[in-house]
Amino acid sequence: MKKARYFISALLLTSISMSLLACSSKKDDSSKYSKELDSSVRDEIRQNAVGSELLTGDKLENGVIKWLSDWDINPDGTGKNVPIDLAVFQERYGGEIKYYRCKYEERYDMLSKYIASGEGIDFFYGGNLDAFPKGAVKDMFAPVDDYIDFDSPLWEDVKDINDQFVWNGKHYMAGIQATGDKTAVVYNRKTVAEAGLEDPADLYARGEWDWNAFENMLEKYVDNGSQKFGIDGWWFEYGLMNTIGVPPVSIEDGKLVSNLSDPSMERVQNWLYELYQKGYIAIGSEDLGWESKPAYIGEGKELFYPVGLYEFYKEKSQWSTTFGADAFFVPMPKDPEADEYYIPTGFESYMFVKGGSNPQGVAKYLDCKRFTHLDEDTKAVADKQFIDDYGWTQEMIDMKNSMQELAEANPVIDISNGVSEDCGELLDNSLRLTARGTPWNETYEAIYATVDKYLENINSEVK
Repeated sequence: MKKARYFISALLLTSISMSLLACSSKKDDSSKYSKELDSSVRDEIRQNAVGSELLTGDKLENGVIKWLSDWDINPDGTGKNVPIDLAVFQERYGGEIKYYRCKYEERYDMLSKYIASGEGIDFFYGGNLDAFPKGAVKDMFAPVDDYIDFDSPLWEDVKDINDQFVWNGKHYMAGIQATGDKTAVVYNRKTVAEAGLEDPADLYARGEWDWNAFENMLEKYVDNGSQKFGIDGWWFEYGLMNTIGVPPVSIEDGKLVSNLSDPSMERVQNWLYELYQKGYIAIGSEDLGWESKPAYIGEGKELFYPVGLYEFYKEKSQWSTTFGADAFFVPMPKDPEADEYYIPTGFESYMFVKGGSNPQGVAKYLDCKRFTHLDEDTKAVADKQFIDDYGWTQEMIDMKNSMQELAEANPVIDISNGVSEDCGELLDNSLRLTARGTPWNETYEAIYATVDKYLENINSEVK
C-alpha cells in the first residue's frame, strides 16, 4: 500500500545506508518556476521591518541558520517566491537559511547523524507534530526559553497555545500559530454543479456544512461502477476525526493522556465505518485500488479529496492540472454534535536542535515570522503573493482566512504521532481501520491497553 508522505511511518528509525551527503545544502535543480521578489516589494518589506518596534536588535554577525527538512524554506521549483517572513529576516537581520535536504521518512535518522557529527544543524520543523514530546525525551532538541520570550509583544498572543506543550517545565516547540490549512475538503465546482448538488462553499456560508451535508452529497453522487467515486486520499480519516475536538492523545498537567475511550471518538469511528459500508470511501476499494488519484477531481470522477492546502501553495498550472481550473476548497465538515466548529488544526512550530550553531539566529528568524503575522502592511504583502504567485482568487484567500479563524478560535492539536515511534505507528495505522471495514470496538479492544502502557512509559520520564 502506497501512503502519502505525511502518513508514512516517519518515526521508524531503521538503519539506512544513506550517507550524510544525502542531506546537503544543494538547492532544487528545477528552476522552471523559480521566482524572486520585485525590488519594490523588498523595499516595502524593509521599511516595514526597520520602522517597527516589534523587531529589535541589530543585524546578525552570523546570519546563517541551518535547516534540516524534506522541504526548503527558500524558493524552489514549485513557483514559490521568497516567503515574506524570510524576506523580513534577510532585510532586517541580514539572515540566510542554509538548506540540508532529507527525505521525509529519513529526517530523524539524518538528524541523529548530524547531531553526532557536530554539524550544528540549528532548527527542525515541529509542525508535523511527530517531534514532541518524543524529541525532548530523546534529548534531540533544546528548550527554546533562553531565546524566545513568550511574554513579549511579538509572542504574547500565542503564549497560551505554546504553554500547552511544556515538558519538564520547558518549552521545546516555538509555535508561530495554530493553522487552519492542515486538511481541507478539495472539490471541483463543475463536478458538483453537473451532479445537481449545492456548492459546499454556499453550505458553509449558511452554517450548514456538517457531517450530514457531507454524507448527503456523497449519497447523491457516488456510483463506483460508473466511476463516480466519493472520498479519496490519505488525510480524510484524521481530517474527520479531528472535527470532534478530542485528539487521540493530549497533554494534561504536563502528562500524556489517552482519549480513545471518549464517547466522541467512538461516535466518529462508527461514522467512518458507516461511510465505508455504504461504499463512499474510494481509496482501498475494489474499483479504485490503493493508489490515490487526486487528478480524478479535475477529471470529474471524484467528489472529495481532503488534503492540506499546501497542494495549492504552488504555481497555478501545477495545482489546476491536478484538481482542475474550477477547483475550490472548504473546511472539513462540522461535527453536528460538537460544542464548537473544530477542524484539523496544525501548529506551525519549530524545534531548536541540540548543539545548534546559531540559536540566536533561529530566534530572530522566528521573530520575523511572528512579525509577518502581526504587521498589517506586511501581512497584506503576503496575501498579494498568493494571488501573484499561485493564481489564487480573493475568494480562495477569504476561505483560507476563514479556516484560520476556526483554528485559532478552537485549537485542538493532535500530538499522537509525537508520543514515541511505536505508539505513533500503532495509532496511525489503527485509527484508520474503521474506514477499511473493521468495527471500532474490535480496534479499541486491541489497542487501548497498549497505548496506555506507551503513555505510562513516556510519562515516567517527567521529572
